Amino acid sequence: MTRRVFSEGCLLIATHNPGKAREIADLLAPFGTRVVSAGEMNLPEPEETGTSFVENAVLKAAAAATTTGLPALADDSGLAVDALGGQPGIYSARWAGPTRDFVSAMKQVERALADKADRRARFVCALALAWPDGHVETFEGVVHGSMVWPPRGNRGFGYDPVFLPNGHSETFGEMEPEAKHAISHRADAFRQLVAACFKK
Repeated sequence: MTRRVFSEGCLLIATHNPGKAREIADLLAPFGTRVVSAGEMNLPEPEETGTSFVENAVLKAAAAATTTGLPALADDSGLAVDALGGQPGIYSARWAGPTRDFVSAMKQVERALADKADRRARFVCALALAWPDGHVETFEGVVHGSMVWPPRGNRGFGYDPVFLPNGHSETFGEMEPEAKHAISHRADAFRQLVAACFKK
C-alpha cells in the first residue's frame, strides 16, 4: 500500500491539550514542519463518537482539515487497564471530567482496581493524518506497563504519574521528556507515521 507523503509547509495539530500539542511538535521538529494547534486557532472540538481510538482520531483530524483547509494530525490516546476490561480506554479524558481533572481520574482508576491483583495496563495512541481532500492515513502505537500508586512525578500529563512502563524504574510522570519520547505509545505511532509520510 502506497502512503501519501506530507509535503505541505504547515500542519495543524488537532488538539486543545497544550501538553499533547507540545509533545507532537517536539516529535515533528526534525522535519522542519511548522505546526499550529486547534487550541491556538480556537477551533471547535468535535464530539468523539467513535468506538475505537482510530475512529476518534480520524474524526478529529478530518473535522480540522475540512474546517481550516490545512492538513491536520489528530491523535486519540488513552489508558487501557487489563483488569478493567480495557477501561478507561477511549473514555480516558472523559474520566477526568469537563475540567480535565486527572488527579481525580487517577483516583478513580485506583478505586476500581482496589480488589484486583492484576495491575497490567497499556497506553494506546492512534494517529490520523487527514488532508482537506478527504485522504487519511492512520497509525497505532502501544506501550505496555503496569499501574502504580501513589502517583509519582509531575512531568508529562494525564495518567503518566501512575503508569510504569515495562522494564523501567520510573513512571512516565518521572521520566525526562526525551526518555519518554523514546519509548511511549505516541512515539511508537510517530515512528510509523514518519517512516510512511515524512521525508527529512
